[in-house]
Amino acid sequence: MDGFELRSARFLAAQAQEQVLRPGNTAVDATLGNGHDACRLAELVGPSGRLIGFDIQPDAVKRSRERLTGAGLIGRCELHAVGHEHIAEIVREPVRLIVFNLGWLPGGDKSVTTRRETTRRAVTGALTLLEPMGVLTLCAYPGHEEGEAELRMLTEMFSALRPQEYNVLHQRFLNAGPGAPECFIVQRQAGNRKRL
Repeated sequence: MDGFELRSARFLAAQAQEQVLRPGNTAVDATLGNGHDACRLAELVGPSGRLIGFDIQPDAVKRSRERLTGAGLIGRCELHAVGHEHIAEIVREPVRLIVFNLGWLPGGDKSVTTRRETTRRAVTGALTLLEPMGVLTLCAYPGHEEGEAELRMLTEMFSALRPQEYNVLHQRFLNAGPGAPECFIVQRQAGNRKRL
Protein backbone atom coordinates (compact mmCIF):
# COMPACT_ATOMS: atom_id res chain seq x y z
CA MET A 1 0.00 0.00 0.00
CA ASP A 2 1.31 3.43 -0.91
CA GLY A 3 1.24 6.30 1.55
CA PHE A 4 0.62 6.42 5.26
CA GLU A 5 -1.12 3.56 7.03
CA LEU A 6 -2.12 3.75 10.70
CA ARG A 7 -1.36 0.31 12.07
CA SER A 8 -0.64 -1.61 15.27
CA ALA A 9 1.44 -0.77 18.34
CA ARG A 10 4.15 -3.17 17.12
CA PHE A 11 4.22 -1.48 13.72
CA LEU A 12 4.70 1.95 15.33
CA ALA A 13 7.49 0.57 17.53
CA ALA A 14 9.23 -1.02 14.51
CA GLN A 15 9.04 2.26 12.58
CA ALA A 16 10.68 4.11 15.46
CA GLN A 17 13.37 1.43 15.76
CA GLU A 18 14.22 1.71 12.07
CA GLN A 19 14.51 5.48 12.37
CA VAL A 20 16.83 5.27 15.39
CA LEU A 21 19.25 2.41 14.65
CA ARG A 22 22.29 2.86 12.43
CA PRO A 23 25.12 0.50 11.47
CA GLY A 24 27.64 0.29 14.30
CA ASN A 25 25.07 0.97 17.05
CA THR A 26 24.40 -1.24 20.07
CA ALA A 27 20.82 -2.41 20.59
CA VAL A 28 19.13 -4.54 23.25
CA ASP A 29 16.22 -6.91 22.69
CA ALA A 30 14.89 -7.29 26.22
CA THR A 31 12.36 -10.00 25.31
CA LEU A 32 13.73 -12.24 22.56
CA GLY A 33 10.62 -14.33 22.04
CA ASN A 34 10.89 -16.21 18.75
CA GLY A 35 13.71 -14.01 17.46
CA HIS A 36 11.87 -12.06 14.75
CA ASP A 37 12.69 -8.66 16.25
CA ALA A 38 16.24 -9.81 17.04
CA CYS A 39 16.87 -10.62 13.38
CA ARG A 40 15.54 -7.26 12.22
CA LEU A 41 17.56 -5.38 14.85
CA ALA A 42 20.73 -7.37 14.05
CA GLU A 43 20.31 -6.42 10.39
CA LEU A 44 19.94 -2.74 11.34
CA VAL A 45 23.07 -2.60 13.53
CA GLY A 46 25.12 -4.12 10.71
CA PRO A 47 28.36 -6.13 10.94
CA SER A 48 30.05 -3.45 13.06
CA GLY A 49 27.15 -3.18 15.51
CA ARG A 50 26.00 -5.34 18.37
CA LEU A 51 22.70 -6.81 19.53
CA ILE A 52 22.36 -8.01 23.12
CA GLY A 53 19.31 -10.18 23.76
CA PHE A 54 17.54 -11.42 26.89
CA ASP A 55 14.83 -13.94 27.63
CA ILE A 56 14.07 -15.85 30.80
CA GLN A 57 12.88 -18.86 28.80
CA PRO A 58 15.72 -21.03 27.44
CA ASP A 59 13.44 -22.14 24.59
CA ALA A 60 13.08 -18.53 23.45
CA VAL A 61 16.85 -18.04 23.48
CA LYS A 62 17.28 -21.31 21.55
CA ARG A 63 14.71 -20.31 18.91
CA SER A 64 16.27 -16.86 18.58
CA ARG A 65 19.79 -18.30 18.28
CA GLU A 66 18.62 -20.69 15.55
CA ARG A 67 16.86 -17.90 13.64
CA LEU A 68 19.87 -15.56 13.91
CA THR A 69 22.28 -18.34 12.92
CA GLY A 70 20.14 -19.25 9.92
CA ALA A 71 20.16 -15.61 8.82
CA GLY A 72 23.95 -15.36 9.22
CA LEU A 73 23.60 -12.73 11.96
CA ILE A 74 24.63 -14.57 15.14
CA GLY A 75 28.19 -13.21 15.00
CA ARG A 76 26.99 -9.73 15.96
CA CYS A 77 24.75 -10.99 18.78
CA GLU A 78 25.15 -11.85 22.44
CA LEU A 79 22.20 -13.76 23.92
CA HIS A 80 21.44 -14.25 27.62
CA ALA A 81 19.02 -16.79 29.09
CA VAL A 82 18.14 -14.56 32.04
CA GLY A 83 15.26 -12.26 32.88
CA HIS A 84 15.32 -8.74 31.48
CA GLU A 85 15.52 -7.32 35.01
CA HIS A 86 19.26 -8.09 34.78
CA ILE A 87 19.90 -5.80 31.79
CA ALA A 88 21.74 -3.11 33.74
CA GLU A 89 23.96 -5.73 35.43
CA ILE A 90 25.06 -7.27 32.13
CA VAL A 91 25.09 -4.38 29.66
CA ARG A 92 27.90 -1.97 30.52
CA GLU A 93 27.89 0.41 27.57
CA PRO A 94 25.62 3.15 26.25
CA VAL A 95 22.85 1.73 24.05
CA ARG A 96 21.11 3.36 21.10
CA LEU A 97 17.90 1.30 21.24
CA ILE A 98 16.20 -0.99 23.76
CA VAL A 99 13.14 -3.01 22.74
CA PHE A 100 10.53 -4.61 24.99
CA ASN A 101 7.56 -6.73 23.87
CA LEU A 102 5.75 -7.75 27.03
CA GLY A 103 3.43 -10.68 27.63
CA TRP A 104 4.10 -14.32 26.83
CA LEU A 105 6.14 -16.20 24.26
CA PRO A 106 4.06 -16.58 21.08
CA GLY A 107 3.24 -20.27 20.77
CA GLY A 108 4.54 -20.89 24.30
CA ASP A 109 3.07 -21.43 27.76
CA LYS A 110 0.71 -18.50 28.46
CA SER A 111 1.13 -18.98 32.20
CA VAL A 112 4.73 -17.75 31.79
CA THR A 113 4.42 -14.02 31.23
CA THR A 114 6.30 -10.85 32.03
CA ARG A 115 5.51 -9.48 35.49
CA ARG A 116 5.16 -5.89 36.67
CA GLU A 117 7.83 -6.21 39.39
CA THR A 118 10.54 -7.51 37.07
CA THR A 119 9.39 -5.28 34.22
CA ARG A 120 9.73 -2.22 36.47
CA ARG A 121 13.31 -3.23 37.37
CA ALA A 122 14.12 -3.97 33.74
CA VAL A 123 12.80 -0.65 32.44
CA THR A 124 14.42 1.34 35.24
CA GLY A 125 17.78 -0.24 34.42
CA ALA A 126 17.26 0.12 30.68
CA LEU A 127 16.60 3.86 30.91
CA THR A 128 19.97 4.40 32.57
CA LEU A 129 21.71 2.70 29.62
CA LEU A 130 20.28 4.87 26.86
CA GLU A 131 22.78 7.14 25.18
CA PRO A 132 21.70 10.74 24.41
CA MET A 133 18.88 10.59 21.83
CA GLY A 134 18.67 6.83 22.42
CA VAL A 135 15.21 5.28 22.38
CA LEU A 136 13.32 2.63 24.33
CA THR A 137 10.25 1.10 22.66
CA LEU A 138 7.82 -0.98 24.69
CA CYS A 139 4.68 -2.80 23.56
CA ALA A 140 2.33 -3.70 26.40
CA TYR A 141 -0.51 -6.20 26.15
CA PRO A 142 -3.29 -5.43 28.65
CA GLY A 143 -5.53 -8.26 27.41
CA HIS A 144 -4.90 -10.31 30.58
CA GLU A 145 -4.73 -9.52 34.29
CA GLU A 146 -0.94 -9.24 34.64
CA GLY A 147 -0.69 -7.32 31.37
CA GLU A 148 -3.21 -4.79 32.59
CA ALA A 149 -1.29 -4.37 35.86
CA GLU A 150 1.93 -3.88 33.86
CA LEU A 151 0.28 -1.24 31.70
CA ARG A 152 -0.95 0.72 34.75
CA MET A 153 2.49 0.54 36.36
CA LEU A 154 4.27 1.64 33.18
CA THR A 155 1.87 4.51 32.56
CA GLU A 156 2.55 5.84 36.06
CA MET A 157 6.29 5.22 35.79
CA PHE A 158 6.71 6.90 32.40
CA SER A 159 4.42 9.79 33.36
CA ALA A 160 6.75 10.55 36.29
CA LEU A 161 9.90 10.85 34.15
CA ARG A 162 11.32 14.37 34.08
CA PRO A 163 10.70 16.04 30.70
CA GLN A 164 14.18 17.60 30.94
CA GLU A 165 15.58 14.04 30.74
CA TYR A 166 13.11 12.07 28.63
CA ASN A 167 10.39 12.52 26.03
CA VAL A 168 7.63 9.91 26.31
CA LEU A 169 4.98 9.00 23.75
CA HIS A 170 2.09 6.67 24.60
CA GLN A 171 0.09 5.36 21.64
CA ARG A 172 -3.13 3.37 21.82
CA PHE A 173 -5.95 2.82 19.39
CA LEU A 174 -9.07 4.23 21.01
CA ASN A 175 -11.49 2.13 18.95
CA ALA A 176 -9.57 -1.18 19.03
CA GLY A 177 -11.48 -2.56 21.98
CA PRO A 178 -10.32 -3.65 25.42
CA GLY A 179 -6.97 -5.40 25.66
CA ALA A 180 -5.50 -4.02 22.43
CA PRO A 181 -1.69 -3.63 22.52
CA GLU A 182 -0.32 -0.21 23.45
CA CYS A 183 3.05 1.31 22.59
CA PHE A 184 5.40 3.53 24.57
CA ILE A 185 8.35 5.28 22.94
CA VAL A 186 10.82 6.92 25.33
CA GLN A 187 13.75 9.03 24.15
CA ARG A 188 16.56 10.27 26.35
CA GLN A 189 17.17 13.97 25.85
CA ALA A 190 20.44 14.99 24.20
CA GLY A 191 23.45 15.37 26.48
CA ASN A 192 21.83 13.71 29.50
CA ARG A 193 23.49 10.56 30.90
CA LYS A 194 22.62 10.99 34.59
CA ARG A 195 21.76 7.73 36.35
CA LEU A 196 18.21 7.39 37.71
